[in-house]
Amino acid sequence: MSASSPVELSAIVARTAELLAGRRIALLTGAGISTDSGIPAYRGEGSRTRSDPMTIDRYLGDEAARRRYWVGGHLGWRAFARAEPNAAHRALAAMESTGHVTGVITQNVDGLHLRAGSSHVIEVHGTMRRVTCLHCGQVFDRRDVATQIEDLNPWITVPENVKLAPDGDVLPESTEGFVVPVCTVCGGMLKPDVVFFGEYVPQDRFRAAESLLRSSDALIVAGSSLVVNSGVRLVERARRRSIPLVIINREPTRADPWADITIAAGTGDVLPALQELLP
Repeated sequence: MSASSPVELSAIVARTAELLAGRRIALLTGAGISTDSGIPAYRGEGSRTRSDPMTIDRYLGDEAARRRYWVGGHLGWRAFARAEPNAAHRALAAMESTGHVTGVITQNVDGLHLRAGSSHVIEVHGTMRRVTCLHCGQVFDRRDVATQIEDLNPWITVPENVKLAPDGDVLPESTEGFVVPVCTVCGGMLKPDVVFFGEYVPQDRFRAAESLLRSSDALIVAGSSLVVNSGVRLVERARRRSIPLVIINREPTRADPWADITIAAGTGDVLPALQELLP
């Protein structure tokens, strides 16, 4: 249902609060919850078209593709890391502190839920905060890898304004002369701790998400069009249990026909309003 006026939006949010009253709520969030923080969504208004996304096979097998990834990733990460949690992130953290929300399952890699104060966060697609060596398993803080990149490539400069993707990537003008960072322990290949296209969500993360959902009495999908299979699988599990399903997303989603309530509005408007109404 589209809320074309503040009055209509208030009415829908009030209905949602009535449906969810007294229930333990799990959240499934996507890129749409972070747009108010300056990070674009993958789809919908304002999104950046990705005609050639990085796949795990290309990353592992193509040195030029790896170089392009690290140049763009570094240029974007500096801006990406400056993003701040918005009202939607803060509302979910507040609802967790009052016992209404059991936790957040997020498809985002931006870390904004944790920075907003949510404590039970399952990052099913990983996080940009960490980088892993694929040879020896050593884990690095992304800030340390960024320092290595700048030491290896002292000519590189981060522009004032960059056109970010939801994963912090930027399309670089050139990759010529760029030296790719390596593991400082064994010299092995590094990879950000994120799930690439063509890569499976680690089983332990998905099981943790399923466990959180089983301990909850309702599910809210916030800012996700549910194109990625991991999100759809979780919604299907909620559907099998016949627990209330609420979808908050500006664009239509694959699961709209299953939802008890759909709200075509921004999460930054809906979630703070819902927080105020839950008893």
